[in-house]
Amino acid sequence: MKLGANSVLFGGHSVETAFQYLALCGYDGIEISAIAGMSDHMIGAATLKELAAKYNLPILAMEQPSQDPATMEAAFQAAVEMGCPLVNCGPGGKSNDEATFQQSIESLGKLTDRAAHYGLTLCVKAHVGAAIYNTPTTLRALQAIPKIGLDMDPSHIHRANEIPVDAIAAVVSRIRHVHIRDCKGRQQNPGKPEMQANGRGDIDLLGYIRVLHQNGYTGPVDLEVIGAKEYDIPRCVAIAAEARGHMQACLQACGAR
Repeated sequence: MKLGANSVLFGGHSVETAFQYLALCGYDGIEISAIAGMSDHMIGAATLKELAAKYNLPILAMEQPSQDPATMEAAFQAAVEMGCPLVNCGPGGKSNDEATFQQSIESLGKLTDRAAHYGLTLCVKAHVGAAIYNTPTTLRALQAIPKIGLDMDPSHIHRANEIPVDAIAAVVSRIRHVHIRDCKGRQQNPGKPEMQANGRGDIDLLGYIRVLHQNGYTGPVDLEVIGAKEYDIPRCVAIAAEARGHMQACLQACGAR
């Protein structure tokens, strides 16, 4: 497994700041955030590729939650240019709303075909409040779109009142990316940024990583901490370092490193 972090943690700072400090924290790679309102890190594929080389921090993924065809087309083209193999997209729609679920399936299916055209993998994850929000709706989506990858995020599964460790078994063959963070409680939001650091909440992330390893998963595991846009650099770095240490210990404990 490759340990990375989504640059959204440094959303209030430049993307080079994210590269610089994630490299210092010992991460294996970075996920570029293109999340509107949370970060402005898609500054140009050529520049991002140069930063990846400068800091020896490969671009493991890009998160572009929009399903707008033109936006995603530009994201796919940028991903190819900077050597990024996959793009993570939001599910859209509303929970327990069949009409928007079907709309999401149709939209994601078309985007999956466009990603394949560029030789990329498009991933989607279950998200609190969205059409795909738990294991049953995830399975429906994966069945309806055979080529789409799953971005498995234990914090959303936890907040759907499921046990993330137990939920992996049903979907592990389709996992192509992992967003990881902790969560205290099962409220709609994941909590304050520092409480999203691995080891701070209620999720059995050691067990989660162990099951991934036992099933042969070797892809990216990217920390995704949101809400830190107003944080200064030291606070962001503290979260990144704490979470990376926890992830490294988990990999060592289960024999993955």
